[in-house]
Amino acid sequence: MGITAVPQVAHRFVEVDGVRVFYRETGPVGAPTLLLLHGFPSASHQFRRLMDVLGNDFRLIAPDYPGFGHTEAPAGFTYSFERLADVVEGFVDALGLDRYVLYTFDFGGPVGLRLAERRPAAVAGLIVQNANAYAEGLSEMARDFIALTPEVEGAREKAAELLVLPVTRSQYEGGTADPTLVAPDGWTLDQHFLDQPGRKEAQVDLALNYHTNVALYPKWQAWLAEHRPATLIVWGRNDIFFPATGAHAYLADLPDAELHILDTGHFALEDKLPEIAPLIADFLPRAWDGKARAGDRKESIGSVSR
Repeated sequence: MGITAVPQVAHRFVEVDGVRVFYRETGPVGAPTLLLLHGFPSASHQFRRLMDVLGNDFRLIAPDYPGFGHTEAPAGFTYSFERLADVVEGFVDALGLDRYVLYTFDFGGPVGLRLAERRPAAVAGLIVQNANAYAEGLSEMARDFIALTPEVEGAREKAAELLVLPVTRSQYEGGTADPTLVAPDGWTLDQHFLDQPGRKEAQVDLALNYHTNVALYPKWQAWLAEHRPATLIVWGRNDIFFPATGAHAYLADLPDAELHILDTGHFALEDKLPEIAPLIADFLPRAWDGKARAGDRKESIGSVSR
């Protein structure tokens, strides 16, 4: 019985405006390129299994933002979503990436949409996984989080309550049908990085800056409606932050998007990789060649297409 070769994954750093950006890269140069933008409180390690599955056929690149993972930011770095997007923009320049499909998850949504808005010609397509851009996609818990701004008394202390191990773990296991399918490695590594010196302060700064993303929702929606990028939406229906109404909301501006709602939670890749990876493998070549457009609409609810 033959065994499929596992792709080599390189682990590198590149300097971007004083930030030493760590990233993972696999796949042949010249293949359709997927730029993987991670969420909170994770980093590029959340894409390790996806890279192993798709790395023989596609080029996958996953950076860590400042304040996350192995990336090293200088003292005095301003932690805002605008600055994260600045660093990712510098990162794609440093690697010479002039065209890519964006994978946006959680924080990757506001980072990726800022990048897309700045460089629309570079975006060959979007893969949206529990990355919200619509008011309809905000749960009550998410709205409480967004209400934490620098002017609110006790906001920093409230935001810091999210940065402990039980909360980190719950983001992975919450909403899953079978928590035994979720490896403990992800939340354990996330918490390791959260507990490093200065990291919790950086995360609190970002939490208090999150309201700037919601203010930009109308602008991003207008961008989506104007540019109509080929889009694959995969969404865990039981996400306590971003319910599935946020996935469906994209269809107002992207009526030809391919939509799949899965019976899982926020970190959908953790237990639904066997379902999500084939969807990505099917979508990427079509988006890259400009064929995932009107008339190509697919939709599935749960695990079975209909």
